[in-house]
Amino acid sequence: MSPIVPTGPASARSLTGVAPEILRSLSGTSGWLRPAGSAVLFVIDGLGAHQLRAHAGHARRLSSYGGRKDVARTVFPSTTAAALSSILTGSDPGEHGLVGYRVLDPDRGRLANQLNGYERDGLDPATWQRRPTVFERAIAEGRRAFAVGLAEYATTGLTGAILRGAEYVASDDIRMRVRLAYELAARESGSLVYCYLPEVDKAGHRRGVASDAWMSALEDIDAAFATPVPPGVGAIVTADHGMVDVPRHRHVLLGDGDPRLDGVAHLGGEPRLLHVYLEPGVDARAAADVWASVSGRTADVATREEAIADGLFGTVSDDVRPRIGDLLVAARGAWAFYDDRLEDKRAQDMIGQHGSVTPEEVVVPLLRLGTYAG
Repeated sequence: MSPIVPTGPASARSLTGVAPEILRSLSGTSGWLRPAGSAVLFVIDGLGAHQLRAHAGHARRLSSYGGRKDVARTVFPSTTAAALSSILTGSDPGEHGLVGYRVLDPDRGRLANQLNGYERDGLDPATWQRRPTVFERAIAEGRRAFAVGLAEYATTGLTGAILRGAEYVASDDIRMRVRLAYELAARESGSLVYCYLPEVDKAGHRRGVASDAWMSALEDIDAAFATPVPPGVGAIVTADHGMVDVPRHRHVLLGDGDPRLDGVAHLGGEPRLLHVYLEPGVDARAAADVWASVSGRTADVATREEAIADGLFGTVSDDVRPRIGDLLVAARGAWAFYDDRLEDKRAQDMIGQHGSVTPEEVVVPLLRLGTYAG
């Protein structure tokens, strides 16, 4: 059975360390970034380094800001809830607790959605996400902190979990979001500004990477960066993860009678990275062997204990450990796993996907602008 091994250049920085380094640059103590009067962190959801290089003609400005070595490695799993939480807390999923897309709430014994299920699934954003945010740290230093994003995200549970301490500024226009981020940084000396750009991710899920819709979204974001960086402001442009297209014939449909479902209480995670929760008393090692044998070349499989021992989630706290599946199933190549017993099969319409450990999903741009450039 092959272990789950995230890929990417050994020299790539960890995405987890970027925001804390930005905060240190505001006091001139960063070991990587030049001192800055204020700072902006742009996160382009879903834009992996591989996709940016492959479509550089549609993102000439962004491509001009860095080369092949200007990259970072995202966290495991390479999914939005885990990665954004790590970016904005500076801690690994095993510490902040958002270890996947849909994971087990141990107190209630049911799956909870980490992106949009806080109210529905009974999660308290203030306690479910367990670490201080970079915004709270900025405020403790006497700084202003802002988050610029879509109006629909202003009061969501995820916002309450990972943007704690930031003053939320809403705009549904891409160019306006970039402009507002720079204006806030220029106006509020010493401030930390976060700007979230989810359009590429949305287009990729619906239409696929390199679809007309995806390239149009990339062009719109690239055009927004025509706005110049104000003097004295440092800016970082990065992403939470990349994406791969999964065609229909690469769907692994898990149905009644599949031996992989024997002894399974819940299937969590997402199609490219399953968290498999077993019934009490089921041997995880034996279940992992079944998953690996039947799945063959479509996936790598690890038990929870193996994943933790291999450091996939970073340091894992005792409170977070039971949120992780008894088994982790990481899709290889362009494969995805679906519970075909569910009546709602809309998830199978998704084309662009992420969550696993391929370079296309794990390696993201890490571009420096303004005071940070050079």
